[in-house]
Amino acid sequence: MLDLARVQKELLECNKQIDVSGISVKPKGDRLTHLTGTIPGPLGTPYESGTFNIDIVLPDGYPFEPPRMQFATKVWHPNISSQSGAICLDILKDQWSPALTLKTALLSVQALLSTPEPDDPQDAVVAQQYLRDYQTFAATARYWTETFARSSGLGVEEKVQMLVEMGFPEALVRSTLESVGGDENMALEKLCSG
Repeated sequence: MLDLARVQKELLECNKQIDVSGISVKPKGDRLTHLTGTIPGPLGTPYESGTFNIDIVLPDGYPFEPPRMQFATKVWHPNISSQSGAICLDILKDQWSPALTLKTALLSVQALLSTPEPDDPQDAVVAQQYLRDYQTFAATARYWTETFARSSGLGVEEKVQMLVEMGFPEALVRSTLESVGGDENMALEKLCSG
């Protein structure tokens, strides 16, 4: 059975020092079993200046089972699927411990952005590029960060207006923006594919 008191405590802890770490977690909807985590791209990497959203689903066995995490923001990285956002990280699988928290898991995901493991890839194409042509890999990762992980600085109403002007109904635009944490690029992708 999911320990809801622990989840609430972890959410408070995660969001307490958001101005220092840049890491936050909030419920997606009104249940504590589906969350959205946000991490900043690490300095000195192609992911610098990006803000990455991570979809988090807590299984009934949490904290004795690891949270299921995947990137909602598209990212070009050897250990993250460029298609699905699936993350290849040992602590999200067999190395999970109940002593770990959502914040430590997100810090580990952020650290993975700094130190890829191309010999244990989630995305073989990206891993090959990383190993054979690092400059092209870094340029592609930077491009994806600028395209998918940068907030435009637009307010919510400007985003709604922009998407409505593209022909989408306002109510659908608002609910879609809310479901993707306000990311207008992800909202547009979801609206076009839905």
